[in-house]
Amino acid sequence: MDKKELIARRVAQELRDGDVVNLGIGLPTMVVNYLPEGINITLQSENGFLGLGPKTVDEPNIVNAGGQPCGIVPGGATFDSAFSFMLIRGGHVDACVLGGLEVDQHGNLANWMVPGKMVPGMGGAMDLVTGAKKVIIAMEHCTKTGEPKIIPECTLPLTAKGKVSMIITELAVFEFRNNQMYLLETAEGVDVDTVKAHTTAQFVVADNLKTMSIAGAAAS
Repeated sequence: MDKKELIARRVAQELRDGDVVNLGIGLPTMVVNYLPEGINITLQSENGFLGLGPKTVDEPNIVNAGGQPCGIVPGGATFDSAFSFMLIRGGHVDACVLGGLEVDQHGNLANWMVPGKMVPGMGGAMDLVTGAKKVIIAMEHCTKTGEPKIIPECTLPLTAKGKVSMIITELAVFEFRNNQMYLLETAEGVDVDTVKAHTTAQFVVADNLKTMSIAGAAAS
């Protein structure tokens, strides 16, 4: 199992039946492939609909917020972007799953740009992390060059301050409580020292530290 699949499978366990969920582009879109049996969620896309589904030949002109072809499930609804962002800003999205460039020990997130590199825009990330009830950052633990992405202070332009609820990587699961970052789980075969070696942020090891479980996730 590769890193991205492991992360997506673990994230899927955080979603509850009936949740309205916004999935960011990239790794987060994989989460729907691994929802536990009996869990049904409604996907919200900030470009204007509820009921995001797989691409179908009958709906060739529908795209998600990342511009990728997709479909809409029976009972779904379309609307303009203004209404879509009213749903987000009004707190009607139960959870959002986004990627991250950096997350720091204060729950701050940087995920929308790297200075000097061209970006199309911030998208809905800033609204989602402030409007969603639960913000899950799903990302690989380190950069491609091996540098930690979970650090004491974000160095890149912030998406939002203090809004991250959880971080899930291929090594560990962290949760933010009362302005403190807690290590809740480590991946199978990964010890706390390994997590510390790849994390420069300060964190507290939970008293009931567990091994990350992906049991019960549906096959893709």
